[in-house]
Amino acid sequence: MPLLHLEPLHRRTTKSDLLAFLESAGGLNRRHVGRIELRGREATVEVPEGWQDRLVKALDGQLLGEGRVRVWADNPAISNASGEDHFTRLTRLLDLESKAEARQAAEYAARLSPAEAERSGTSLVDLVVVDEDTGLGGHTLLQLAKHNRAPLPWTRLGVGSPVFLSAGSGRRTDGYHGVICQRGTIMVQVALGRTGDDLADHDRWRLDLSGDEVAATRQKVALQRARSARGERLAELRDVLLGRREPQFHALPDPTPLNSGLDAAQREAVRFALSARDLALIHGPPGTGKTTAVVELIRQAIRRGEKVLATAPSNMAVDNIFERLIAARENAVRLGHPARVMPHLREHTLDLLVDEHADVRLARKLVKEARVLFRQASRYTRARPEPGAKQAARQEAKSLLDDARRLEAQAVEQILDRADVLCATTTGLSSEILGTRRFDLAVIDEACQSTEPGCWIPLLWCDRLVLAGDHCQLPPTVVSQEATSGGLGRSLFECCIDLLGRPISRRLTVQYRMHQSIMDFSSLEFYDAELEADDKVRTHLLADLPGVQAEPFTETPLDFIDTAGAGFDEEIEPDGESRLNRQEATLVQRKVRQLLEAGLAAADIAVIAPYAAQVRLLRQQLSGEELEIDSVDGFQGREKEAVIISLVRSNPRGEIGFLGDVRRMNVAMTRARRKLVVIGDSATLAAHPFYSRMLEYFESAGAYHTVWEEEEVV
Repeated sequence: MPLLHLEPLHRRTTKSDLLAFLESAGGLNRRHVGRIELRGREATVEVPEGWQDRLVKALDGQLLGEGRVRVWADNPAISNASGEDHFTRLTRLLDLESKAEARQAAEYAARLSPAEAERSGTSLVDLVVVDEDTGLGGHTLLQLAKHNRAPLPWTRLGVGSPVFLSAGSGRRTDGYHGVICQRGTIMVQVALGRTGDDLADHDRWRLDLSGDEVAATRQKVALQRARSARGERLAELRDVLLGRREPQFHALPDPTPLNSGLDAAQREAVRFALSARDLALIHGPPGTGKTTAVVELIRQAIRRGEKVLATAPSNMAVDNIFERLIAARENAVRLGHPARVMPHLREHTLDLLVDEHADVRLARKLVKEARVLFRQASRYTRARPEPGAKQAARQEAKSLLDDARRLEAQAVEQILDRADVLCATTTGLSSEILGTRRFDLAVIDEACQSTEPGCWIPLLWCDRLVLAGDHCQLPPTVVSQEATSGGLGRSLFECCIDLLGRPISRRLTVQYRMHQSIMDFSSLEFYDAELEADDKVRTHLLADLPGVQAEPFTETPLDFIDTAGAGFDEEIEPDGESRLNRQEATLVQRKVRQLLEAGLAAADIAVIAPYAAQVRLLRQQLSGEELEIDSVDGFQGREKEAVIISLVRSNPRGEIGFLGDVRRMNVAMTRARRKLVVIGDSATLAAHPFYSRMLEYFESAGAYHTVWEEEEVV
């Protein structure tokens, strides 16, 4: 018999409760239910063949006791991957990715010493607990610092990062999962969902970047729901997204803009998205105000009386939307762990709104009263209690706890019901919170940074979908090469563009970031030469900034420094696989120093390198917290006044590695507002058509220089 899964269950849920739930809410006669297994807060139930899909549809998100449950079914077709269709293929690729991530983590832990792991940026070791508190919706907050109170090293563990806390310096399998909620110069604060009583037993702790198994499970469940959907809106949207049915639009007059600063392309994109009955895409090249258009779309939908689900793959992207909605005084609520939300927005998160709700304050009082009753019932007294008195006290305490849980659940429902828009990451959505709610519109911003399975999750609750992104920038990050080859690295946005074409999308064309000369090459290569620089940025230069000296370096927007023939050879990082270029790093140092001496603030400068080893080398050579040095991936969605790019590759074979994914260069080059400096070896790069055209562009702009033109050869 097929298996049905239900979670999370109240700890006192019985098999009889489940039978009653299946019968009353699912319409299944209890005599036809097979074996039921209860394991902690999860149950598996055998149901008749052919019933699993209708039960998932009927039960998922329904109330069972005091809480809502997630319900999904095993699907043999997915399990054995026979007769593989679109969704079984994606599920198989997700499994490959999960295995690759686990294998990478194990190899990483085995290969690197604690010091090496810390230098890589994904671990912090030799930590001690300096403070313990409770907050952020009842989570345990641990403040950790180096045992000698030294400043924390550079790390990728930032606010919102999922982490694993373990005792000692070596990575262990036992410990606690949590989220970083604050990070300072010498301190990091972690919010833990649970802790044991062993915190005082260890004097050293370690933090490691952690994976997210819940996200993978939610994606698989969404794929299964989409695959099996029949006679519901999800089935109709699935058929549109797979090209089985034409997307429909209806004529709409131009809405009166709520943001008077929108340009004509942004207004048209919003109008077009509002006219979609099924699906629309907003294509936002770098600097064109994509999120501005997305926020306008959400606000216009709210004015039409619609409920909106606003999502993105990352917490930072969600916060970007959420912050603007709050500033516009929209009734928005942020879902997700408060530690993953920017501090000034946390008061608008569901967890903290629930904490401040009057019903929850009453619930806390009931919990205190229950604890008193439990203590009284357990206390030894010389006087013999009345028969049944202790049992009555315990029963009353349990009743008070049940009332408290009902009040908390009621508070959550009231807050969610009152909101016009809910904001969350795509993988942060669950039936446990959303229940059976429906949204007129779901918007996925930065949709090209999500694998396709992640985008199917919001579709479970919405009637229309708008994807916003740019498939000409970095694709989703996928570890498994086999999964990448199978198509997991293609976003749903890119698939829709390829399958349905540009008629379902509107491109934004006015960019507000870059000098026109910085923009033009990207526009020619990726955007059909349609981009136009706004007047405010068209000719702006570093020399126009207060305190920056006017000199040739600050009065021009572009430089390419060619290192060909200078012996700037790449090398493999010792004890690693990444590549670096020491001479090129020294030249980068000189250009950074030149910018600083001209009066540009370090915080306005970015150094980008495509290889992690070069990033590490540059961080060793260039000190200062305000100067940002990172990979291309780390700068997507960011901008700086001046950007220096070190391309690293220099070899006689013309090998350029993953520089061959030219979307990386599109991202790197379009981070600069007023000054772009690219350093590379033309002899290595020119064999690739894209880089050949790039070199020609710099030369035509009068921005091509050789390293020999520098004051001295490094």
